[in-house]
Amino acid sequence: MSHRILVVDDEESIRSSLQDLLEDEGYQVVQAESGEECLALFAREGALPADAVLLDIWLPQMDGLGVLKSLKETHAHVPVIMISGHGNIDTAVTATKLGAYHYVEKPFSADSLLLTLQHALRESRLEQENVALRREAKRNQHKIVGSSPRFTEMISQVERVAASDAWVLIHGENGTGKESVAHLIHEHSDRRERPFVEVNCAAIPEELIESELFGHEKGAFTGATQRKIGKFDQAHLGTLFLDEIGDMSLKTQAKILRVLQEQRFERVGGNKTIEVDVRVIAASNKRLEEEIATGRFREDLYYRLNVLPIEVPPLRERKGDVAELVQFFITFFAR
Repeated sequence: MSHRILVVDDEESIRSSLQDLLEDEGYQVVQAESGEECLALFAREGALPADAVLLDIWLPQMDGLGVLKSLKETHAHVPVIMISGHGNIDTAVTATKLGAYHYVEKPFSADSLLLTLQHALRESRLEQENVALRREAKRNQHKIVGSSPRFTEMISQVERVAASDAWVLIHGENGTGKESVAHLIHEHSDRRERPFVEVNCAAIPEELIESELFGHEKGAFTGATQRKIGKFDQAHLGTLFLDEIGDMSLKTQAKILRVLQEQRFERVGGNKTIEVDVRVIAASNKRLEEEIATGRFREDLYYRLNVLPIEVPPLRERKGDVAELVQFFITFFAR
C-alpha cells in the first residue's frame, strides 16, 4: 500500500507540481489550500488523511507554524516537512522546536525533497513500531499467568473491580504480583488510556516523600532549582498506585488522607491549590489491621483505601499454576 501525502500550500501551481512529482514516485496525494483545511482533514473521524505532510510556512490566515503546532498536539507521530520561499534561520529553528521533521527552502531540489520524505516516513514507521513493541513488552512484563481455582477467583474479582472507579487495596506477600494486579485493573478500567503512575512508598526517604507525591516549587528548599510535578499531578485522570503503603510514616499518612478526601493539594513551597482526579490503588505486604492495632497505621486512611479489597495468593496456594508459569517464562526469555 502506497503512502498518502498531504500537500498544504495556497498556490495551486505549487500543489499541482508537487502532486505530479509525488504521484510519479508512487505516492497518493491529498491537497489542502489552507491551514484550516489541513486541520479539518485531520479532525475527521476515520482513517488518517495522510502519512506525512508537506506544509508551506506562509499561508493566509493561519500560518504554517500555527498549523504545525496544532498538528503535533493531536497527531505527533505524523512527520511534517516545512516548505518556504522566504526562509530564515529563526523560522527554521522555531519550526524544528515545534516538531517539524525538516525545513526545505524554495526552490527545492526534487531529489532532495523525495529523499527527505522517504527518510521521514521510514523514521515514523520505526517510531510507531517501537511504541507498539514497548506496549507489548509492558503487557508481558505485567502479565499474570495461571488457571488454578484460587487464581481464577482472584482474576474474576479483578475484572469486577476494574469496571468501577472505586479505590482498591491489594494485599499479598512479597513477590506475589501485587503490582501486576494493579496494572491489570488499570488496563481493564475506563482510565486505561490515561497515565498509570507508580509510587514505591518504602523506597522514598521520609524527607522527600512530600515532594515526590505533591511536587515542589522552585526555591522551596535547598536543591529545589526548578519546579517539580508530583505523582498526584502526573496521575491526573489516570491511576495512582501506592505500593507498600504500610511503610509510610503517620505524618505522611495524614497528608495522603487529606488529599484523598479533597482531591486537591498544594505543591511544597507553593500556595496554588491544584485539583486532581485520580483513582487510587494501594498495596501492602503487611496486615494493615494489625498495623492499626499497634498504632502504626491510621484507621481512617485504611477505610478510605479499603473500598474494594483484593487478596493475591502466594504460589504455594496455587501450585497448579507452576507448570504454566514455567512455560510462560521459557517463552518470554527465549523471545
